[in-house]
Amino acid sequence: MKAASLLAAALASGGAVVSGFTAPPSSRMQMSSRRCDTSPTKLYSEFALLFDCDGVIIETEELHRLAYNAAFKEFNLQIGDEPVEWTVEYYDVLQNTVGGGKNKMFFHFRETKGAFPTSEDGKAAPSTPEEEQDLVDRLQARKTDLYKELIAEKAMARPGVLELMDQALADPTLKVGVCSASTKEAVTKVLDVTLGEERRKKLDVCILGDDVAKLKPDPLIYTTAAERINIDPSKCVVIEDSIVGLKAAKGAGMRCVITYTTSTEREDFYGLGADAKVPELGSRGVSLDMIFGPMKN
Repeated sequence: MKAASLLAAALASGGAVVSGFTAPPSSRMQMSSRRCDTSPTKLYSEFALLFDCDGVIIETEELHRLAYNAAFKEFNLQIGDEPVEWTVEYYDVLQNTVGGGKNKMFFHFRETKGAFPTSEDGKAAPSTPEEEQDLVDRLQARKTDLYKELIAEKAMARPGVLELMDQALADPTLKVGVCSASTKEAVTKVLDVTLGEERRKKLDVCILGDDVAKLKPDPLIYTTAAERINIDPSKCVVIEDSIVGLKAAKGAGMRCVITYTTSTEREDFYGLGADAKVPELGSRGVSLDMIFGPMKN
């Protein structure tokens, strides 16, 4: 049996392993937007392929961490005598716990440290929720500018992503979208650099952190996408890289394929319902037939 057939069977019923692309034991699947200036043309599609951005289209988490730390340094953030700085190990925890940059900062200050920092050469720590929000908003704005500079220098799509996306964009039975907890400003920059403007405008939907009231792991971003493209969630497949994204996809009633990174490779994706996982889409030659074959039959 061909690898594609084996993999399709793995996605449908579980238990198979194909050149590192593994599926879990069989289990029952749970069941106003900005569009990144997309120009969708498909009217009567039956299925959908939805991509996360950071960690899936491009491995950006380290660039996010560097941009946050650069913003923290510019603002001279300190808690006690210690500067605010996120290590690689701590950022791995954050990205698998909290969705969205502002939420990560609130989690860090409120849950991890139990205090907000002083800033800008000894300015007192914020003492009201409004002051806390203002500091986080300003940090996020500066971080986004720094992140865009890093993206322009270093961005490169993960292996196999563009090939799979191009297959999907050319398939009239599939709608294709991007669902990211990042801001429109940050995601549009990433997509323009990695996908190119022409490919980006072919997307049928683009739901971003600015568009929804709750971020991943809440499923709202994916349920919103399904409503926008008018596709039943059970006929949507999400490509994710993290526990936070997996929880959002499964909470929306969608299948989820994990393409993990070095930051997330140790997570128990199958224990939380992943339908399949692979280190790189390109290294295993993942195709639409592998993913949607059993769903179409």
